[in-house]
Amino acid sequence: MKLHFLDRTIIENNSFAIKENSYPYFLRIWHYHPELELVYINKSTGTRFIGDSIERFSEGEVVLIGPNLPHMWLNDKKYFSDSSNLVAEAYAIHFKKDFLGKEFLNAPELKNVSDLIETSILGIKFVGLDKKVIALIKELPKKRSFEKLIQFLEILNSLANHTERVLLSSKGYLSSFKKSYNINRDRVLQYIFNNFNRSITLVEVAAIANMNTSAFSRYFKKTHRKTFKEYLNEIRVGYACKLLTENDHNITRICYESGYNSVSNFNRQFKKIMGISPSEYLRQHRIT
Repeated sequence: MKLHFLDRTIIENNSFAIKENSYPYFLRIWHYHPELELVYINKSTGTRFIGDSIERFSEGEVVLIGPNLPHMWLNDKKYFSDSSNLVAEAYAIHFKKDFLGKEFLNAPELKNVSDLIETSILGIKFVGLDKKVIALIKELPKKRSFEKLIQFLEILNSLANHTERVLLSSKGYLSSFKKSYNINRDRVLQYIFNNFNRSITLVEVAAIANMNTSAFSRYFKKTHRKTFKEYLNEIRVGYACKLLTENDHNITRICYESGYNSVSNFNRQFKKIMGISPSEYLRQHRIT
């Protein structure tokens, strides 16, 4: 997947932007932007990509994405059918870390919100949110000026105090994405994403980074907290999870489309990463 920068500049005379999106399917672009993004999925299902996290998403999901963290919501295949009458609906709020000024979040009363924003650099999924918080998000576009700002702060405060949450991307991925690294990390990650479903070797990926294999292996494990092979298997298994939820694929076909040349190895790696076999995952997640 080629990574794109998207301009999410906040419109003049507003400290943040709230938009209610309703389309046949969500934007199919792997992208990033300096603004944080709070997303509530009102309708639709598919696969969510945030950093190196690849998971299913469904209606009711609330996620906070930190600045410059690559992400994409990819709807299920049925949404792209010419005969589809399905709708993908979401509320998206974009705001800068200092949307109320550089010193505002330093106030002691806002420490929990400040901590939430700092943690968002990995991406956060909120589990079991009170319906009142969802209602506040859905009502936000209807509010005006001061009321909208106060309600948004109330939403952030509720999220900051909600303890049932899941961090999505790994710290290693975040480190590899930072501009301070002097190797061409974008080309390396793009190469892996574009070629994971075929046989690729450490030698060819190291060449993309202009490093020898030993140096690249050390670099990769230091920044991702896992070996290149482990990372590649996670990408392949994540892609396989997506395919397993689509009705026109079987496990053998998915094995080869995900980059494996052996069904037994595919089953072994899948169970190692997901904790269950591909057939069990299929029974639990396939959408009928």
